[in-house]
Amino acid sequence: MPLPPKQGRVLSGMRPTGKLHVGNYVGALRNWVGLQDQYDCFFFIADWHALTTDYADTRSVKQNSLEVMIDYLAAGLDPERSTLFIQSHVLQHAELHLLFSMITPLGWLERVPSYKEQRENLRDKDLGTYGFLGYPLLQSADILLYKPNFVPVGEDQVPHVELTREVARRFNFIYPKQGYKSPASITRFEDAQGSDRLVIPPGGHMVRRPVTPKELMEYDPSKVVFPEPQPLLTPSPKLPGTDGRKMSKSYGNTILLSEPEASLRKKLKTMVTDPARIRRTDPGNPDVCPVGDLHKIFSTAETMAKVNEGCRTAGIGCIECKQWASDSLWRVLGPLQERRQKYEANPKLAWDILEQGSTKARAVAEATMVEAREAANLSHEYEAPEQSVAEGK
Repeated sequence: MPLPPKQGRVLSGMRPTGKLHVGNYVGALRNWVGLQDQYDCFFFIADWHALTTDYADTRSVKQNSLEVMIDYLAAGLDPERSTLFIQSHVLQHAELHLLFSMITPLGWLERVPSYKEQRENLRDKDLGTYGFLGYPLLQSADILLYKPNFVPVGEDQVPHVELTREVARRFNFIYPKQGYKSPASITRFEDAQGSDRLVIPPGGHMVRRPVTPKELMEYDPSKVVFPEPQPLLTPSPKLPGTDGRKMSKSYGNTILLSEPEASLRKKLKTMVTDPARIRRTDPGNPDVCPVGDLHKIFSTAETMAKVNEGCRTAGIGCIECKQWASDSLWRVLGPLQERRQKYEANPKLAWDILEQGSTKARAVAEATMVEAREAANLSHEYEAPEQSVAEGK
């Protein structure tokens, strides 16, 4: 039976900061696995991005990249259905980033919300580098190199996709394909409401106005190098760490996808609960309890019903509720860890898949760069100089 046609291409990636945790799975990886049969999927490991904040010590980057790849495969990413690759093995990422850095106004990078946020939160690191300021631009290159239709992201990453769209418009404006100039040097796009708009970027400032019928007839979107990707919002359920805060390695409150069962149960046994439930006989509220949040993500409807009834009436204690949460979480992680064992026993299997995927990614990336170089008059092909009218006499 033939497979249904794909609904376009998606691309996303993760920085290799070590083994992935349950928050990574719920926030992104689980969704990626579900996209594989619907889209032409490109998923990568962003090892150059790891250097933006940890450039002073790169000893663990390669091993961490391998650990992330093993988690990708264990979670269900399939090299037969997705292209899995590593960023630094596709040098076209760096080339396109350099081209974009020549045309992108500094103000665009300084206004990215996560720039100031991370500078505030990572005060112990020297982040006064172009690499840190320019990482959203490298991210734009990562995306546009593969011309995806969609970028699966959480709500907090939407500004990065919008920057990518603006970079695409600016490149298309400054470097249209050879022999083509969009009407009135304008690039068309569709806004969130689906109505046509035009973007005029003089001096780097975006001005939007409605499309006139004449301009719409004249505009040919196939004549620009970079189509604009759309964000594909990923559902992001609230997932607390063991201390009740957002699960994060920086807080030391994570549960790894590779967490042994005994360790998982031990961590959940000490997890914080509803602060209003002090004694065993006090009724609780699963809606304000971090353990209740875990149940909402991983437990069955039957278990949730028991949690709601037992907690609100003090019919069960927190220890019993945590045991049920451990059972539900292990039902997800157990099979995942079984798949992981093959690659832990022979890590080169995972590395070989990365290399094969990187070879495929390079071919796609180079096809894009051929167009980008040609548009920017940097083609690698020899072209005979045109004779002037005077020389031809």
